[in-house]
Amino acid sequence: MSPNPIKVMLADDHAVVRMGFRLLLEGTNDIKVVAQAESGEDAIKQYPSVNPDVVVMDISMPGIGGLEALTRILSHNPNARILVLSAHEDTIHPKRALKSGAAGFLSKRSAAEQLIAAIRQVASGKTFLDPHVAQELAVQQLTGEQDPVEVLSEKEFKVFMRLAQGQSVNDIAKEMFLSPRTVGTHLYNIKQKLNAGNQAELALIAMRSGLLTK
Repeated sequence: MSPNPIKVMLADDHAVVRMGFRLLLEGTNDIKVVAQAESGEDAIKQYPSVNPDVVVMDISMPGIGGLEALTRILSHNPNARILVLSAHEDTIHPKRALKSGAAGFLSKRSAAEQLIAAIRQVASGKTFLDPHVAQELAVQQLTGEQDPVEVLSEKEFKVFMRLAQGQSVNDIAKEMFLSPRTVGTHLYNIKQKLNAGNQAELALIAMRSGLLTK
C-alpha cells in the first residue's frame, strides 16, 4: 500500500454493492476505503470525521438521496471531491450532478477498471465523466436537443423524481424536510411546466426520459 493512499468513502444503500466496491478498491496499492455509508444522511454525518479524499456516492438512495447529500456536503466543505454513481441511463442525472458540484459521474454499468481510474482522476483534482454519457451529452449539444424535464429547477426535479416513483406529497415533505404545502406548490408548478395532469403522467414522462430504472 502506498504511504499516502487515496482515502475513499463509499455511499450506497446496498451492502453487497459496497462490499464489492471495497474488495475491488482494496486490490489496488493506492486506494483505501476508510468509511462506508448506507444513505445520504449517513454520508453527511460521517464526512467531517472521516475527511475522505473522494466520496463515491450512489445517486439513488432512500431518504434525501445522493444529489441532496452531495449538495449538503459541498455546502460545508466546498473542496469535497464527490464521484457520483448511477444506474440511470439518462443524461439528466449527470447534468444535475455536475451542476450541483460533483467532480465526476460514472454509470454503474461501467467496467471495474473505470471506477478505479475515475477515483484517481477525481482525487487528482480533475473531472471525470463516463465516456458513454460524455458522448450522449456531446450529441445533444450538437443537435440542440433538450429533454422537457430540464426546465425544472433543482428542487422541482428532486420532487418530480419522488412523485414519479409513486411517493405521496406527505412522504416527500417528510423526506425533504419541507411542508406539505410547499411540496404541493412544487407539484403544481411541475405539472404546469411539463403539461401533465396527474402523478401517473409524471411517471410516464420520467420513463420516457430514461429517469426510472426498471
